[in-house]
Order: sequence, then C-alpha cells, then structure tokens
Amino acid sequence: MDSVTQVQPQTPIHEAMPVVQATNLSKVYRTGFWMNQKLRSLNDCSLTVYQGETFGLLGPNGAGKTTLLKMLLGIVRPTSGRAILLGYPVGNRSVKQRVGYLPENAYFYDYLTAWEFLEFIAGLFQIPRSIQKKRIPELIDLVGLAQKTAKKKQLKKYSKGMLQRVGMAQALINDPEVVFFDEPMSGLDPLGRYQVREIVLSLKEQGKTIFFNSHVLTDIERICDRIAILAKGDLLCVGSLEDILGRSDVYQVIVKGGTEKELEPWILGIKEIENTWHGQLTGDPHEFIEFLSKIDAQLLSLNRARASLEDYFIQQLRERGITSSQ
Repeated sequence: MDSVTQVQPQTPIHEAMPVVQATNLSKVYRTGFWMNQKLRSLNDCSLTVYQGETFGLLGPNGAGKTTLLKMLLGIVRPTSGRAILLGYPVGNRSVKQRVGYLPENAYFYDYLTAWEFLEFIAGLFQIPRSIQKKRIPELIDLVGLAQKTAKKKQLKKYSKGMLQRVGMAQALINDPEVVFFDEPMSGLDPLGRYQVREIVLSLKEQGKTIFFNSHVLTDIERICDRIAILAKGDLLCVGSLEDILGRSDVYQVIVKGGTEKELEPWILGIKEIENTWHGQLTGDPHEFIEFLSKIDAQLLSLNRARASLEDYFIQQLRERGITSSQ
C-alpha cells in the first residue's frame, strides 16, 4: 500500500493522553465453501486518538471502517497488529464499563418500550436504580424523544430515525469516557442530524472522546477535530481539518470597476455579476491591489479559498486510482 499521508499540523497538537492506539492492524477473512479464499478487509492500519478529541473515520462503502471500529472495541479479532483502548489491550473487561457503542445496525428487543430497554441496558452496567431514575429521563430528553412515548410505545412501532435516537441513548447510559458511533446519522432527517450533531458537541464539551464513522462528509467537517480516510482497507491519510482544509494559496476576489480586458490577466474564470467582477486571483495579492489603484478599480473582497472536505476526500481517492467502492 501507499504510505499514509500524515498532514503536518500548523499548530502544535495538545499534549493529551492517547485513548485509542492502533498499530498495524490487519484483518483477513476466509470465505468460500471450503473457506479457502481470503478477503483482506484492513491493511496495516495505525492511528491514535487523543483524550477529548472528536475523531471522524470516513470512506466509501466497503472501505473497512466498521471492521476497524469493531477491532478497536474487541468485537473482531485482528489477523495481525495490536490495539490499545484507555491504556489497556482491547477486550479488557474493566475497560468496557467506560466505553459507549452505537452499532450501525443496532438490534433492539422490539417488544420493549424505549424506557424499558434503557433500564435493561442500565442493568447490564449494574447502574443503581437511584441513578437510573435520573439518568434515563435526561437521556430521553437529550436525544429528542418524548418521555410519554418512551414509556408507552414499543420499539417495534418506532421509525428508523427514532430507533437511532434510542441507540444513541443506550450508548451513553453508562456515562462513558469514550464513545464509538458507527454511522450515527443513518436514517435521520435533517432535524435529527442537527440534533445528533448538537449531542456530539455537548459530549465534547464534557471532555469525552468521540470516535465515529460516517458517510455524511458535511457532518464530519462540522464537528470533528481530526479525520482519517480509509479506502479498500488502506488508511490514506490522517490529520486535523484545520491543517487539511485550512491551507490554501487560492484567493477568491470581487472587484468593482475596471474592464474585463484589464482584469483578465489577474483573475481566472472572471465573470460579471451585478456590475462587479468575480473570479480566482492568479497573482500576488499585494501586486494585485497596487494594480487596481492604477486602473481606479476597487477591491470589494479578497478571501482565501478553502476546499471542502468532500473535495479533499475525492482528491485522495483519485490520487490513488480509487474510483469505486466495490
């Protein structure tokens, strides 16, 4: 595989305790009638997530995101490599009490109500009844469910979006230090996605570490401190959004005055909008400003352009010849 792109930070990374450490994790599944075929799902993946970070893992379908997440949780055994979670090898039973997890396709006992289900999960964590009475209604409110509905309506009557909210509540029932969300926006309408983002941000304010997979790049861009891109089992890059997307030598300009002929050597893709000229600056900004003064034109806007996470994501895939998730 190609070497992983480690984006060099513009500002020093805070000195925080590593919460998740993966070192050369690989996973090979055996398939076929005789189990004699090998399917490689993950290739020598190494990354570190620090305390208090919101870390986003993104990639196309079949990239290996869920496989990596399950290995970090100790649900799937790696073929090779090792992983540390909260200072212990993954699978340590004492650590599980400190971790929350929302699977992509969570299973619920659909004859229970949401309230009963959360009581059941709280019982698995041996949370005292006195704490449950306070914790459960807080979580019901946090994920945007009505308490009356949560007490009376069976889960089999819930929509996909409502079940996703219940799943998020159960992932937080034990007040975990680190939370793993596998596609938390799945099945949610725009309002639900907004509420999930707000929940994640509130967890971050509490100092919790959040690790999640998502296909929704705009959501990752809004709430993550650092990201990793995974494709066909290979970790393509790891870095902060500020360092990945904040660096740009491209400026977008808006100018009033002058003619298209005068400005065309300076402005790429120049076009006139409401008596102003718009486009991308091709020269030095200081020299451009001096030029404008000579032609009696006015600079209305000069903004450093920043590529979207989607643009960067597609660029990373194309540079490695990845054109399909299949």
